[in-house]
Amino acid sequence: MARIIFFNRTYGAPRQRIVLLLLTTFVLSNANANIFKKSVHSHHWTDKYDRHFKKYTKRYFGPFFDWHWFKAQAIAESGLNDKAKSHMGAVGLMQILPSTFHDINKRNPHFDEVNTPRWNIAAGIYYDRTLYRKFNNSSTQDKLYKTFASYNAGYGRMLKAEKRVNTKTKHWKKVKLYLPKETRSYVHRIRGLMGEL
Repeated sequence: MARIIFFNRTYGAPRQRIVLLLLTTFVLSNANANIFKKSVHSHHWTDKYDRHFKKYTKRYFGPFFDWHWFKAQAIAESGLNDKAKSHMGAVGLMQILPSTFHDINKRNPHFDEVNTPRWNIAAGIYYDRTLYRKFNNSSTQDKLYKTFASYNAGYGRMLKAEKRVNTKTKHWKKVKLYLPKETRSYVHRIRGLMGEL
C-alpha cells in the first residue's frame, strides 16, 4: 500500500487520494484564476482580433475610447476563443446569444453571422453602446462598469440593483453590492485585465 507523509503524519491510500484530490483542485483553480490576472496588453492574449476591437470601438464609442476595454471583456467572456459556446447557447468571443444577435441584426443588417469573429465583436460592442447610453447620470467609469454588469446579468437586474441604492447618485461601489457575485466578479475581472486593480 502506498503511503504519503504530510505534515509529519503518515496516511494510507484513502487519505492519500483525498489529499491529492484537494491539492489538484487547488492547483487547477489557481491556474484558471492566474489566466485572468494577465493584463489585456500581455503577449499571452492573441492580437488576431485587435483590428476589429479597434474599428468597432471607434465606430460605436468614438476615436478616444480605449478599445482594450472590449478586448478585456472578450477575454472575460470567452478567453478570446472564437469557438466558445456557453451552456445557455451564447457563442463566440463576446458570448452573444443568437436571439440577441438577431435583435441587433435587425438594426444592423450588414452584420453577417454571429459565429464570425468580426461580426460577433461588432455586435458585442454595439450592444455595449446601447447599454452604456442608458446610464446618463453616472461618471464615465461608472457607466462602463454598469454596462459590463448589464451585459452579464441583464439590464433589468442592473436597474433593480440601482433602485435598492438609497442615494440620489447611483455609484458603482454601492450598486454592485446588490448584484450577483458572478456579475461582480465579471466586472472585477475586466477591471483587473485593464490593470485597474
